[in-house]
Amino acid sequence: MRIHIISTVLFLWMISLPATANKNEKAATNLAKRIIPEVADKIRFEQLSENEKKDFFELESLEGKIVVRGNSANSMAVGLNHYLKYYCKTSVSWYLNDPVELPDILPVIPQKVSIEARMDNRFFLNYCTFGYTMPWWQWEDWERLIDWMALNGINLPLAITGQEVVWYKVWRKLGLTDAEIREYFTGPAYLPWHRMANIDYWLGNLPDSWLEHQKELQKKIVKRERELNMKPVLPAFAGHVPLAIKRVYPEAKINKLSMWGGFSQPYHSQFLDPLDPLFSKIQKEFMKEQESLYGTDHIYGADPFNEMVPPSWEPDYLARVAKTIYETMKQQDPKASWLQMTWLFYFDRKHWTNPRIDAFVNAIPKDKMILLDYFAENTEVWRQTKSYFGQPYLWCYLGNFGGNTMLVGNIKEVGRRIENAYTNGGDNFWGIGSTLEEFGVNPLMYEYVFDKAWDYKLTDEAWIDAWADRRTGNTNPTIRKAWQAMYNKIYVSTAELGQGTLTNTRPCLEKNGTWTTRPGIRYDNKQLFEIWEQMLESNSTRESYMYDVVNIGRQVLSNYFLEVRNRFTQAYKQKNKKELLEEGMEMLDILNDLDLLLSSHSSFLFGKWIQDASKFGINAEEIAYYRKNARCLLTTWGEKGSSLNDYANRSWAGLTNGYYRPRWEEFIRDVYRALEQGKEFDQKAFNKKMIEWEQDFVDNDFISADTPRKDGAKIARHIKNKYKLSVLKNIQ
Repeated sequence: MRIHIISTVLFLWMISLPATANKNEKAATNLAKRIIPEVADKIRFEQLSENEKKDFFELESLEGKIVVRGNSANSMAVGLNHYLKYYCKTSVSWYLNDPVELPDILPVIPQKVSIEARMDNRFFLNYCTFGYTMPWWQWEDWERLIDWMALNGINLPLAITGQEVVWYKVWRKLGLTDAEIREYFTGPAYLPWHRMANIDYWLGNLPDSWLEHQKELQKKIVKRERELNMKPVLPAFAGHVPLAIKRVYPEAKINKLSMWGGFSQPYHSQFLDPLDPLFSKIQKEFMKEQESLYGTDHIYGADPFNEMVPPSWEPDYLARVAKTIYETMKQQDPKASWLQMTWLFYFDRKHWTNPRIDAFVNAIPKDKMILLDYFAENTEVWRQTKSYFGQPYLWCYLGNFGGNTMLVGNIKEVGRRIENAYTNGGDNFWGIGSTLEEFGVNPLMYEYVFDKAWDYKLTDEAWIDAWADRRTGNTNPTIRKAWQAMYNKIYVSTAELGQGTLTNTRPCLEKNGTWTTRPGIRYDNKQLFEIWEQMLESNSTRESYMYDVVNIGRQVLSNYFLEVRNRFTQAYKQKNKKELLEEGMEMLDILNDLDLLLSSHSSFLFGKWIQDASKFGINAEEIAYYRKNARCLLTTWGEKGSSLNDYANRSWAGLTNGYYRPRWEEFIRDVYRALEQGKEFDQKAFNKKMIEWEQDFVDNDFISADTPRKDGAKIARHIKNKYKLSVLKNIQ
């Protein structure tokens, strides 16, 4: 009998192997068909053991095919990407509109390649990304991003789409009306901050069609992510409740959270004390409804008190809150682990002292709370907290706030910090991740970070050369030199809260108009211009090359604009009307040229952002609703006169000529008029006028091109020649 049982178990184990292998091989094959359909039949995927302790892949040319082996579909996807990057010299963008451009003949792999992962947990995304990047995405956009994530080895993606339909079901079950629920939700572009309990009701009355669309979209997202061996991080209840819940449960212990983002009281959020009996009931209902729609991988994101003041700072209270949140998760899912972003420990370090952090994180059993060191390229919280007092954590690169279009990233320091974490981060150093707020303008930084999770044994210099090669599709010494200069001279500082080129700020004579648009750079613009000039020596027609040409040129012009504004201010102080007018006209000319340059790539089109939002509307009223959401987020951000005004500023065609340029034109006119009349320019009065003008822009529709021009290289060369003498002369 014992022999029979062993034989049966062995047989079942053996027949399960091909099924698992076929499933992973099929997932990898389908990815190749989506990314490189014209040559997918020349790629063969082979599943190797799933029981390896480390993720790994192998590459080999065999019998006229490229053979990619790995322990999972995810590892095989990384192997395919390695082949595309280092043999085919091509980039796979995270954007659907960017083609994957291949050589005419697939290169042969001279000898077998075998590479292991250094870190098996690789996290991606940020609550904010779902507002600044993906609010208007359809399934086709998500499909490309999920493929990009697999190609870069990501296996722990944040997956918070479609949670509002779950909450709708929960709140209805608890007695709230349809109107109370849909008005409680913010508008679509603002849902990330609603989910983090920062704001409620703002641009609310979320349409039913949105709820249904997002539900179906999330089903597709998590299904595809799981096919590619990812574990989607789904949300859990962290205490955020509608104000209307008090009508049904007047005895519930509910606190109004602190003001956030300058929003007035009607938009403030409510927090249900986790110790209240209602808390566990809501958690149970939410997790049950969510699992019925989207399944689970037992990892849940919950982030109480993000940029908010908790009801008490007592360590015992914070510990009770954490313990209760986790216990309510565990009651519904015994396998539950809690993933917590630790931005709040950095952002409010004054209050989140080590005793409070220790009490909070260690109220949870060891290895059941996973912490994201959210902005580690700037401040490594793990080093300030004795490696998070023993709980698992991931070193994360943020790199972008609000979608600001600034060339920024401290690549050398990022590399040093990651290597130090490997060496000194402790046994609970659990993974690598990226927590970017928007995909922004520095894609090399994110690919660099995720490559650090694999044992590539490349120096930074070799990595940059390979990056340069795949941007143009060939080995070009001039392009390599340009990218090495970017590495050594330009990518030398971290992203910062409130960045933006001066072109995008509310106009002013000195400094920048608001805290959200600080234009400072830590390099000489002359150096960046020379790099741009080198880039333009290539005749490449690659989409990735054109992106770089537009992106670098955009920063050159934006930096130069600051110099011209300063000359304009000097002319004002000297009461030189002629020079004032000349400098003002040059500022407007720069903005025209900047808009023209930006119009030649799909990644820099305001019109596409607006058009994508429009596609969600099923009638004229909904279309107008979505378009206003889209305009508001990138301009005023919140209420009229919001302290977050221009926080999501970005240099995009249409936005530059339709929003930023008119502000500067009005400014130049008012300053000139003041000088002509012998009066001091009144900045405060101008700002008040701009607040009204900005709100008018949000309230009224705006049309701009949603498809790129085709003559980008020609435009870039013309603009480069036009400004060469000016930039090289005036920037010291």
